[in-house]
Amino acid sequence: MTEQVQITIVGTGCIGTSIGLALHRNTQALLVVGHDKDSNNAGKARKLKAIDKTDWNLINACENADLILLAIPITGIEDTLKAIAPYLKEGCVITDTASLKQPVIGWAEELLPDTVSFVGGNPLVTSAGSGPEAAEADLFEDNLYCIAPAANSHPDAVSLVSSLVSLLGSQPYYLDAAEHDGLMAGATHLPLVLALALTHCTTHEAGWREMRKLAGTGFDTISGLVGEDPGAVADVLLANGDHVVHWLDAYLNELKSVRDLIADEETEALVQISERSVAARQQWLQDQRNRFSETPQMPEIDRQGLLRTNLHGRVIERGRRPEDSGKR
Repeated sequence: MTEQVQITIVGTGCIGTSIGLALHRNTQALLVVGHDKDSNNAGKARKLKAIDKTDWNLINACENADLILLAIPITGIEDTLKAIAPYLKEGCVITDTASLKQPVIGWAEELLPDTVSFVGGNPLVTSAGSGPEAAEADLFEDNLYCIAPAANSHPDAVSLVSSLVSLLGSQPYYLDAAEHDGLMAGATHLPLVLALALTHCTTHEAGWREMRKLAGTGFDTISGLVGEDPGAVADVLLANGDHVVHWLDAYLNELKSVRDLIADEETEALVQISERSVAARQQWLQDQRNRFSETPQMPEIDRQGLLRTNLHGRVIERGRRPEDSGKR
């Protein structure tokens, strides 16, 4: 009988459930276990056949896992690692889906035993909603998926997470954790700050009662970035504070330059900036359509059996090769 690989997904919201659905497209001998603090979410993921079984107990869900995916908000990762660390199977690999990597990798290095390896992950996907109801099996198809190994991540653990990403249909994009967080600050967290400032500035002005009647698609698009969880906004901005402040300083300088051009009625200079901005956006959209062709493409692979090949017969320890296991 073929031995099953157990994958435990902690967090069965949109991302976690989508991962489960994508894994079930393959015919490998996988047992996908789901855990969520919200038992309703876990139940819905089970009904969608994204997971094979649920376990309300976090430790029970994780102790026999070969691979654990933490598809939970960054604010819950430290406590989760702390809770499961003493009970993990030797050779277990853990990855996450949080939008920041330095804090998460720091917790993993501090809390996990040497017989367990952690590899940071961040799928660059956009969903139309939240919760398991919004999950899609092809959510990750043809998208980049950031992989940020810890300094002591075992090469086999990185290979395993890369195999997982390939199974999901994504293109692995390897980054250092600090580089990842700096780029995320400019690409996602700076727009979040701008949305926060715009919404707070306009809606607290005396003229908002009349202004709100004129607000249209532009205002809706930008203000929508704030989301619906005030605590999550503050958490992510503070967690990446140094990088965010760097980008804010650069933006404030640029904003003042544009402000001065408007005040001085510098038409030609404003047109030039507008032209460069339009051209840059069009180039970015084209690069997206071309899937960022400068990114090295993975060779065509047979996805079947990838996880079993990477897991079975190996003891994956942080910073150590399988042949070194047992040597202290």
